[in-house]
Amino acid sequence: MFLKDLFVDFPFPHPSNLPDVEINGIVIDNRAVKPGNLFVAMRGRDADGHNYIQKAIDNGAAAIVGDRELSGFTVPYIQLENARHSLTWLAAAFHGFPARKLTVIGVTGTDGKTTTSNLIHKILIAAGLKAGMISTVNAVIGDEVLDTGFHVTTPDAHDVQRYLAKMVDAHLTHVVLETTSHGWSQHRVDACEFDIAVVTNITHEHMDEHGGYENYRAAKARLFESLAWTRAKPQGNPRLAVLNFDDKKSFDFLNEFVKTKKVNYGLGEGADVRGTDITYNPSGIEFMAVSSGFHVATTSKLVGAYNVSNCLAALTATIYGLGIDPQVAAQGIASLEGIPGRMERIDLGQNFTAIVDFAHTPNALKVSLEAGRTMTNKRVIAVFGSAGLRDKEKRRMMAGTSAELADLTVLTAEDPRIESLDGILEEMAAGMRSRGGREGETFWRVPDRGEAIKFALRLAQEGDIVLSCGKGHEQSMCFGKTEYLWDDRTAMRAALADFLGVDGPPMPYLPSQDKAEEEWLQG
Repeated sequence: MFLKDLFVDFPFPHPSNLPDVEINGIVIDNRAVKPGNLFVAMRGRDADGHNYIQKAIDNGAAAIVGDRELSGFTVPYIQLENARHSLTWLAAAFHGFPARKLTVIGVTGTDGKTTTSNLIHKILIAAGLKAGMISTVNAVIGDEVLDTGFHVTTPDAHDVQRYLAKMVDAHLTHVVLETTSHGWSQHRVDACEFDIAVVTNITHEHMDEHGGYENYRAAKARLFESLAWTRAKPQGNPRLAVLNFDDKKSFDFLNEFVKTKKVNYGLGEGADVRGTDITYNPSGIEFMAVSSGFHVATTSKLVGAYNVSNCLAALTATIYGLGIDPQVAAQGIASLEGIPGRMERIDLGQNFTAIVDFAHTPNALKVSLEAGRTMTNKRVIAVFGSAGLRDKEKRRMMAGTSAELADLTVLTAEDPRIESLDGILEEMAAGMRSRGGREGETFWRVPDRGEAIKFALRLAQEGDIVLSCGKGHEQSMCFGKTEYLWDDRTAMRAALADFLGVDGPPMPYLPSQDKAEEEWLQG
């Protein structure tokens, strides 16, 4: 493809007289550049891609896009207003605007995005549709499952468009795309031509990134705004917004904001699609999904009231947005076995329940602990931390939530990055104490996460639930500026094996182990 072809339908000002340079790929990391690639230089939080342009050229870049006033390169340099904003449109054009050939369902929210995306995907499959999915866990393209990375939210714009193009090539017709506030604020999904937009909730998260709840909410609202941008497609444009009636802070705002068709779901009286006659048990949930147009019994292997809401969101989007039969949609819900790292049980034969969950926000921790309560009449033991270089307010909030809802709490590491782990734990301990927590009686600080999980298991009695929260499916943990291989599920299995005296995997290594070992040796 020639460079000028990338600027077809480009929505921002750009040079009109572009050189006839052939481009065979788009990259944003100079180290990944291959001969013939277009290198897009973007400014980030820690680095500026413009400083690596010469290295990209040395690696064979055929042209450069950036947003700084630069010259003197041996290949064409195209200066645009904002390189990051431009990337999604350049990548979409390079791949032939694949989203225009698909029905695209976008899911956003603070918590429940991945679960709701998976539920919708299962419903589409149950309905006989050829559907793909891009989530924070993976990209599913037919029978192919691609890992989307260690600490990925929405993948970068050129990766999203590459996945969509692979789906078109695989003759898929529908895609479920999980989108984050970062993805929207950084314009990674602007060219995704959404047909249906779903929100799970908008609660406290990423306040450090967005500068406040209103900005955070506005970033997520761009999904609903984008429904109006979507071009007419041969298969039609539902342009449907699906809102959470129970999440009043987001609902009241979005209900006024949305200018397309809209429908809501919830547990509260007055919701368009409502969950009634709910039964909770350790193996799942059962409820009736009721609206003016259908009344369908629904069962799911997921647990907790929040997953009733996630199921209702998926049912509403597919029944109202795509016209899928309610009974078929309910079959899709029932077919989902579980989500990696979402209330995932780890069982090595112990007489209590061990669970790994991704809950890393105050609301997610709250609903996970509440779900734990529905699964046992014994004690709930929570293990979690709070990330470094992220919203500090939620450290006290999450600790306070656990002080109120868990019987016992073990505070530990969760990606401390370059912050002091002891300092983070002190802030969390203060949050515990502010809600009546008593250190050494109802909560403990165990900096090394592996040791913290082992400690929680030693606290457990028959029938209890040990809930390790915050990492879920993630495959690494950051200490300093280094990502160490870490999987909470592997760690839980290793800790259980050690606890039970049976064979199991070794505990993954974290640098905090060295300090824990030293303290243990010192007695």
